[in-house]
Amino acid sequence: MPGRNGIPSILPLVSLAFVAGCAAGETSPPGTDATPNLRFAVSIDAAASSTPLDGRVLVLIAADETGRASRYTSDPIGVGFNKKMPEPRHLLNDFDNTAQAFGVDVEDLAPGASAIVDGTTLGYPIESLGNLPAGEYWVQGVLHVYETITRGDGKVLKLPMDRGEGQQWTSAPGNLYSDPVKVRIDPSRSDTISISLTKKNPPVEPAKDTKYVKHLRMKSELLSKFWGREMYLGAIVVLPEGFDEHPNAKYPLAVYHGHFQSTVNGWRETAPDVETGSYDRDSVAKYCPNGHEGNWCTKVGYDRVITEYDWNFFQEWTGKDFPRVLMLTIQHANPYYDDSYAVNSANIGPYGDAITKELIPFVEQKFRGIGEGWARALYGGSTGGWEVLGAQVFYPDDYNGAFASCPDPIDFRGYTTVNLYEDENAYWYDGGPFRRTERPAHRDNLGNVRATTRQANLRELVLGDKTRSGGQYDVWEAVFSPSGTDGYPRRIWDKRTGVIDREVANYWRENYDLVHIMRRDWAKLGPRLRGKIEIYAGAHDNIYLNNAVYNAEDFLAKVKNPLSDAKVVYGVKDEHCFSGDTTEVNAFSRLTYHSRFIRKMRDHWLKTAPAGGDVTSWRY
Repeated sequence: MPGRNGIPSILPLVSLAFVAGCAAGETSPPGTDATPNLRFAVSIDAAASSTPLDGRVLVLIAADETGRASRYTSDPIGVGFNKKMPEPRHLLNDFDNTAQAFGVDVEDLAPGASAIVDGTTLGYPIESLGNLPAGEYWVQGVLHVYETITRGDGKVLKLPMDRGEGQQWTSAPGNLYSDPVKVRIDPSRSDTISISLTKKNPPVEPAKDTKYVKHLRMKSELLSKFWGREMYLGAIVVLPEGFDEHPNAKYPLAVYHGHFQSTVNGWRETAPDVETGSYDRDSVAKYCPNGHEGNWCTKVGYDRVITEYDWNFFQEWTGKDFPRVLMLTIQHANPYYDDSYAVNSANIGPYGDAITKELIPFVEQKFRGIGEGWARALYGGSTGGWEVLGAQVFYPDDYNGAFASCPDPIDFRGYTTVNLYEDENAYWYDGGPFRRTERPAHRDNLGNVRATTRQANLRELVLGDKTRSGGQYDVWEAVFSPSGTDGYPRRIWDKRTGVIDREVANYWRENYDLVHIMRRDWAKLGPRLRGKIEIYAGAHDNIYLNNAVYNAEDFLAKVKNPLSDAKVVYGVKDEHCFSGDTTEVNAFSRLTYHSRFIRKMRDHWLKTAPAGGDVTSWRY
């Protein structure tokens, strides 16, 4: 599941100029699309771009209290956002403290010309500009730039190609944006608010190599053919201690799957500065139990926790008792998301083959990998958890071990809170004659619902139509769906109503429902998967990913001929992303992924190595 943004800047206290659109005093009822009074006119400053651009224009609106104290994005003690407020573009989320957004596509928007956002433009969470309460707001414009792509099959698409940032519209190089400014908005008045996009996100600075960490980029022939242009995969490789001193050693490969990283995660080659602060473990466990509760984590010193654990892992890695392996993190951001889910897809391309058949042999050849399936294993959580199990299922002989934590839905009968094969609607439970109930999308540790599936999908639809939001539901659709006649992914459900397309759901089941595929093909998969699968999930997973794991456990525990010998472990009170450590809350255990799972891999490789397999050269 996504989420990486840089430290936001502070809003300037300036006012936005108004340009009268109609006669002063002319009013109409707010919130009626038929009589849109208020509008925004968003234009490109010639200094930001001298050429016309395609893309998605977004208008972001934030109140002074936007981002107020929340378990997920603020702090409990009192640095309020009124005093130090991020830009509106960094405040859009799935919770009650979200900013407001409106979005519209543009083609060939020339400098000086305007894109219009008015009462007919879809918004989130308030759907119509006419329903925005009158008041003073911070306003910011963004243009998420699209490129025209002629895919290998001849389909012409407009998509936001990744530019090195990991498919993040807030920071994508070349995207334009305006300074945030404060303005009074009154939907009952016929005003035009002009926004000029004067700024451009800079290029991403490449990460630097060290003695241990190497950053590689490899052209993929398979992906280039699919996309009709040169496409590259990235690899971040951590070399074992003693790599140069043992030129005859060959190494197993530990493949870490997860969201886009610019460099290796969980790694620090210098000791933390003693002046960087301190933390109290009980406070971290209370306010920052999962490590991603925003400013709550900052307030209780979680940054210090991270630096200490990262340094500790480096010391382990270079110590005499740690397994000598190659640790690989893959960069496979694409036009739809920050990674590809590491499988072949009708919309994203043959990333499964590109990673397994092109990138991994490339890395192993360059850094003396053993280069055999028995000496490779996979680990990761959330998105990475799905990728781990998916790669093991689709390439059963190329990997020997899948350690999947809190995986994205691995059984579409438990597609978070939706059964794609039996439910009619993804947004609403079956209702009675007088009411119906929305399906939840996010809960806290006590089960309190913080967002619904409908709300989360509305946010994505405002950010980008045709599955172009870069969001979680959209990437599942991009990976799992067939292509439509227009070349874009077919919708699994109507994005506005939630009505499920049964034909698309059946396609998903036969091609990407991992539990269904294992059950269907167990006669040939079983002998090649036996003993290779471990799955971990919190029983209180915030996005209900444990529902699919229950279905997987039921199959893996009962299947015979052969037995699966799989392991499924639950954290009874744990949230997202439980990874098997029952002694610590996620905030701490998530920082020991590499250490714990690479040791597990070492033991598994030694136990299952074939006769003649190299189990000695790398054990120094």
